[in-house]
Amino acid sequence: MNNQPVTLGLKKSFGFGDRLGLATPGHLAAARKSDFAPIFAQQSIREMDRTQRTPEEVMSAAKNALEAAGFNQPWGADADHLKTEADVYKTAAAGFCFFTIDPSAFVVNEADRMDSAALDAHVESMIKDGVFTERNWTSWYLEKEFAGTTGPSLRFTKETLARAAVKYARAIAHCEKMAGYIKTASGAKPYEIEVSVDETDSPTSTVEHLFFALELKRRNVAVVSLAPRFVGEFEKGIDFRGDLDAFAQSLAQHVAVARAFGPYKISVHSGSDKFAVYPIIGRICGDLLHVKTAGTSYLEALRAVCRKDKTLFGEIAAYCVGRFDTDRKSYHISTTNAQIADLAKIRPPEYEQFYLNEVPGRQLLHVTFGSVLTQGLRANGLRFKDAILEILRADPALHAELLDIHFTKHLSLLNAG
Repeated sequence: MNNQPVTLGLKKSFGFGDRLGLATPGHLAAARKSDFAPIFAQQSIREMDRTQRTPEEVMSAAKNALEAAGFNQPWGADADHLKTEADVYKTAAAGFCFFTIDPSAFVVNEADRMDSAALDAHVESMIKDGVFTERNWTSWYLEKEFAGTTGPSLRFTKETLARAAVKYARAIAHCEKMAGYIKTASGAKPYEIEVSVDETDSPTSTVEHLFFALELKRRNVAVVSLAPRFVGEFEKGIDFRGDLDAFAQSLAQHVAVARAFGPYKISVHSGSDKFAVYPIIGRICGDLLHVKTAGTSYLEALRAVCRKDKTLFGEIAAYCVGRFDTDRKSYHISTTNAQIADLAKIRPPEYEQFYLNEVPGRQLLHVTFGSVLTQGLRANGLRFKDAILEILRADPALHAELLDIHFTKHLSLLNAG
């Protein structure tokens, strides 16, 4: 029986995040009906901190569930959104073999709005700091055509190259360092690397993606997937918002860059519940696709709670309302405080519809998960987390059924394209 995670290469793949450690049976039920390679152990460092779980606990939850189900096919384990050397070593030690580097702290979003003088000053500072070791580095990119993308070959102008470099060069240099840590920490064990720049202010243009791909190759950083910041809005826990045609055109360019200058997969982060664009994504990406989900599994666990114990669910919802203004600060979401205040009018028979099927309720429950699972207490003093786990363990079939239905919809729509 294959009870250890493995690298999945360029096969299209799907990441199932599990914040409670009980979701793998439901994830597996959906995955068995799909041709996506599954990643069953997946959690970001941020989520581990907020749920007070260790990498070993995340890994063990997946392994134990797969062993109990007699699953013997290849599966992956994603140490997500790694930012430091320490992040790498502690997840590698737990057996993770897919490492997602998050260099967002080094992305200069202001590059999109800088004038030429400011861009020149930033480029000069990067030369001084050793980000570029040669003063004539622009010759690697200027006055050259880069074929292989859809439409005309891509070319850098002095301005587009400067903006791409100022925006991303320090982030790419950080990726190079992190890749070195991953290589050392993994030892002789096979591993693969993803780079994520999705949590940034502005979309990644085609030439910026090209610059990123060329710089990674120049620095000998091989990636299996890359997550750009797409056009439109990929908010947590809800469907895509934006122009579908513009998204499709942009995605086709990103896939063309990934195919010509990798190849590597395009990774869709905040991929939960983006039903409107799944057929587009599946059609354009083909096998060069990785989709990452996380919070939507937690919401399905709360759906099970809502169906079994509306009193408990009501207590959790009321607590979340009190935490919303604080917990939303690390997320890009559109739900307002006024919309959250309106949820106080919802009565128990309507809980599932308004909290789990509508945008404000879903985003409320999504952003407050850490507080609920680590700080939240019932009126009787017992922890919310313990009460949630008790319900899920008492009726594992309901929990698995809800997850199966939800992710079968995800995977089916991705293949519908």
